[in-house]
Amino acid sequence: MKSRKLLMIPGPIEFEPEVLSALGKPTTSHVAPNFIQSFGNALRMMKEVWFAPSGQPFIMAGTGTLAMDMAGSNLIERGDKVLVISTGYFGLRYADLLLRYGAEVTFLQAELGDVVPLDMIEDELKKGAYKLLTFTHVDTSTAVMVDPKSIGALAQKYNVLSVLDGVCSVAGEEIRQEEWGIDVVLTASQKAIGVPPGLALMVVSEKAMNVWKKRKTPVANYYSDWANWLPIMQAYEAGNPSYFGTPAVNLVMALEKSLEIILAEGMDARFARHQLMAKAFREALKAMGLKSIPINEAVSAATLSAPYYPKGITGGQLLAQVNNEGVILAGGLLPEIKGDYFRIGHMGSINRADTLATISAIEVSLKKGGYVFEDGAGVKAAQMVLNANSYIEKR
Repeated sequence: MKSRKLLMIPGPIEFEPEVLSALGKPTTSHVAPNFIQSFGNALRMMKEVWFAPSGQPFIMAGTGTLAMDMAGSNLIERGDKVLVISTGYFGLRYADLLLRYGAEVTFLQAELGDVVPLDMIEDELKKGAYKLLTFTHVDTSTAVMVDPKSIGALAQKYNVLSVLDGVCSVAGEEIRQEEWGIDVVLTASQKAIGVPPGLALMVVSEKAMNVWKKRKTPVANYYSDWANWLPIMQAYEAGNPSYFGTPAVNLVMALEKSLEIILAEGMDARFARHQLMAKAFREALKAMGLKSIPINEAVSAATLSAPYYPKGITGGQLLAQVNNEGVILAGGLLPEIKGDYFRIGHMGSINRADTLATISAIEVSLKKGGYVFEDGAGVKAAQMVLNANSYIEKR
């Protein structure tokens, strides 16, 4: 009997066995030749996954919030004007973070389930004097996805630095950082990158690095200061040891393995697989009569879903029963509607079996809670999506 439950939350996710094997190897020195090679390989592969061949990658021991903090602290000086585009909880968090460093923040909040219209963003940028624009590619609290290519183009048009919070999107949603002119793309290891929690990851454009080098004041966060970490990244990528703070040795070696797996699949194939699994989930939820936070397909993420509980079903009741069926889901996160919806993560190594098992667990749990709908409707809808394509399982 399988004792482990299927983890289908928006991070941490299910991890590939090879990644966990790399994580479990005996810890070596952070200046050992094999670790230097692993660190350098991971840095180089990040540029491929991010589609940023000229970018500067950073691998830090920390969370996605640290990556957000690093971008903010290094690029903001007191009095700088920042435009924050928000589609949920993490846009709010970024505004709060930037205020700590003395930024003058203008905040554009989308309607629940929608995105901020591009013309509204452009109207604000036309006012001028903005140094930085931040936006969340996929907000983990709402499952709403924005169009990073279009927002990146606006930032270029008005000569504003752009920061993409890709915590819930990198390696799951399409991002072509350099082609789209996005200056910083950041994420965390436990999402679609496919490594247990503990690494903050980002790639920074040459333009953003040059802006940082011209700062007039010291970076207000000692640990995040690129002045401390840039020499370390450059040394390891060149095959040399260096030290500022001890890196998360085992996590970096697991990252190397996961990036190898990602690139072996191929980025276009990986994006297509995530889109397919997401469509299967969306069609299954609709077949069960469940509505979701995103208002339409165009703004729906490929990495997670956020359906509302149906009438008569409470969150604690449903999530506990799904857990009994062997699948772990997440509750709501957005404070104003936290008790009204739940979240399903479907990113990283997600496959057909995971998708159908999760949908089946939700169906059984809804039925046991007294919710009435056609038996097997969700699984049937998902199978129709999955059977109508040429996706070949690699796991």
